[in-house]
Amino acid sequence: MGMGKRWEDMDTDVLVKIFKELNLVELSPVSQVCRLWRLACSDPLIWNTLDFGLLKSNYIQTRASPFIWVDHRSDKRLARILRLAMAISCGNVSCMIFHYNLYMKDEHLHYISERSPHLKRLVMPAWNRITKLGICQAIQRWEELESLTMPTIGHPPYIMEEIARSCKNFAELKVMGSFDDLFASAIATHLPKLKVLSLRCSKVTMSALLWLLDNMVNLEILNISHCLLLETVATGRKQIIHELDDQTLEKASRLREFHHCQNRSCLACQRMMADEGIMRWYRYEDWFWRRDEVRSLDLQDYGKLFDAECEKLTAVD
Repeated sequence: MGMGKRWEDMDTDVLVKIFKELNLVELSPVSQVCRLWRLACSDPLIWNTLDFGLLKSNYIQTRASPFIWVDHRSDKRLARILRLAMAISCGNVSCMIFHYNLYMKDEHLHYISERSPHLKRLVMPAWNRITKLGICQAIQRWEELESLTMPTIGHPPYIMEEIARSCKNFAELKVMGSFDDLFASAIATHLPKLKVLSLRCSKVTMSALLWLLDNMVNLEILNISHCLLLETVATGRKQIIHELDDQTLEKASRLREFHHCQNRSCLACQRMMADEGIMRWYRYEDWFWRRDEVRSLDLQDYGKLFDAECEKLTAVD
């Protein structure tokens, strides 16, 4: 009877299929067995999406900027996990996802941007401890970036300008927080070729929405589902808009997809109202923040590389 192939003689594509079922911690010793196994462990099919959606910082909120304090052990844990992931992936990560309560510093961002040169999508909803210089330097390295999920920031023009300068194929943006005239103007000025924009579950001014519809002629998909829409009336007071008027709907009709929901019976809309336009994601299901009506922006289920078991194995005592 003939003997089967030895493990070290297995075809790479077979090894990749097997190793895809392992998480980051399990891959680490496997990648050190031999050159062939290390090559298989770093295959792009395994590392296309590195989902850290279960990884959170151990932090407390503060009154002064950056408004959070992170335990140094949490920072060390993050650095250790990033080193492991970048070492095994060998630059093959295309999409990286971080939790809204994962507070990176410039040094973390610098490390991953140097070692993931082919990144096409970044989901990073928390920038509290990242400086203007830190994010701009990362964007400069990510020349292939096409999609970004980001939080509201105080002065958006600088990041839009950097994206326009460095990322020639950029086409998709999601903003989590609030969206005003300055943000809309920055996008229209620096990213006029943007194809997809999601403001899902954000506080949005009607003037900013109309600015987008009037000026973003290349925009194909816009999502304002469950947004708290605000309009300034003659007295200067802001009032909530519960239904879009015919003029706004007519302007939006040119879009290939226009997602909107400001329905008082909708659970997500009710949550936005209860949270006064700033969604308290921690109050709700773990998956809730990951959803989006735009298919390409919906994060779906958590990835295998950093699953619940991996989260436990890397936890700080």
